[in-house]
Amino acid sequence: MSKDILWLFFPLAVSLHNLEEAIWFPIWSKTAKNFVKSVEKNQFSFALILVSILAYLSTFFALANPNSWFWTHLFHGFLGAMIVNTIMPHLASTIILRKYSPGLVTSLFLLVPINSVILVNSVNLGIIQILDLLLSGFFVSLILLSLLPLFFKFGKFILDQSDI
Repeated sequence: MSKDILWLFFPLAVSLHNLEEAIWFPIWSKTAKNFVKSVEKNQFSFALILVSILAYLSTFFALANPNSWFWTHLFHGFLGAMIVNTIMPHLASTIILRKYSPGLVTSLFLLVPINSVILVNSVNLGIIQILDLLLSGFFVSLILLSLLPLFFKFGKFILDQSDI
């Protein structure tokens, strides 16, 4: 399977993961108040749509610009960030609360395997070095964590304007 086709599985896996979260997370968040803030369904779904768009864009630009240091590192960092997302918060909250955290199944059975195959393949092909991969994953994780509150605020603003 070519690298390009393999990479296209990433945004699809993110979309399925975000769909699972959009359906179940808002209800779950109301019962897990000690672990997460309660979220509103439409606002949360809006933020997830933006994260999904970022996954598609990072994949597209990495494929369209294979020699670009920036897009290559952003894409691989996003892959790493989604693996980290599996561990914290999904797996951690499931263990701590002894209650299934929405997104864990799609994380464990889609994101981790797909992202791991892409990352190993990319390292083996020399597309990215392991140290660069770790640093990219760290920085993209920080960027995504800092964007989420902005996405929620933007979603609230947009939804308040449209009276959905």
